[in-house]
Amino acid sequence: MLHREPPPPLTPPRKGEGNGGARRQRAEGRIAVEVVALGGISRVARVAESGSSRLRLPRSEHGLDGVMLNIAGGIACGDRMSVEVSARPGARLTLSTPGAERIYRSDGADAEIFTRLVAEKGASIAWLPQETILFDRARLKRRLDADLAPDATLTAFEAIGFGRQARGETVLAGLIEDRWRVRRDGKLVFAETLRLDGAIHDTLGKRTVANGATSLATLLHVAPDAEAKLEAVREALASHDVEAGVTAWNGMLVARILSVSAERLRDAARAALPTLIGRPLPRVWSC
Repeated sequence: MLHREPPPPLTPPRKGEGNGGARRQRAEGRIAVEVVALGGISRVARVAESGSSRLRLPRSEHGLDGVMLNIAGGIACGDRMSVEVSARPGARLTLSTPGAERIYRSDGADAEIFTRLVAEKGASIAWLPQETILFDRARLKRRLDADLAPDATLTAFEAIGFGRQARGETVLAGLIEDRWRVRRDGKLVFAETLRLDGAIHDTLGKRTVANGATSLATLLHVAPDAEAKLEAVREALASHDVEAGVTAWNGMLVARILSVSAERLRDAARAALPTLIGRPLPRVWSC
């Protein structure tokens, strides 16, 4: 039986921050989707949307794709977003976004994003949003929880860009807390938390942290044959101008990618991800 930990309560908006102490109206969005396999074809069984979140299901010759939209046009301080995905036995789903998500400057409150992914027997989820761009003084807490059957597959990619580089922006300070917890057959197999708080620019400039890189990404692939993909992913990343490290063990593959250019990092991801998901990336990745 799969372990089903309930999502944590989201922090309520704070009072008395900015705007003369008045409580501001904040955006909330939620997507919940369930997919099933019928006759070997993955189909959507249920979709729920609320607030500023929408899910679109474009036609694809490569399987079932979902594109997540935030019609609020970005995430501001105090906004709260959540995505819940259930892939029933044998079902396959690839989720992405139409472009980068922007996290705007905060006057004190944290934005929160919660993602929960459940893949049952023989199911596969590819969680492939495009990069998140943090503005200077942005504050974001993000959590991803995944619960997998022993033979399920998860490919998860998250990239963070610090500032809009084409405009020469610098993220001097802020908060990014990125918490991942992955369970397989009810056992915790992957856990990490990235936290940069305060002087982000100075921290990224340290040689032992990012050596001046302004874009970073984590790629996690959990599958029974994950170790067999190690060399292919290494070769795909080595052909691009990024700094990357890839390792695999115990049915998991993890890649860390750093770059001074968000575009270079995106190009490297475009090369590596198809080797793991066994199909081309969704069309929105080429826009």
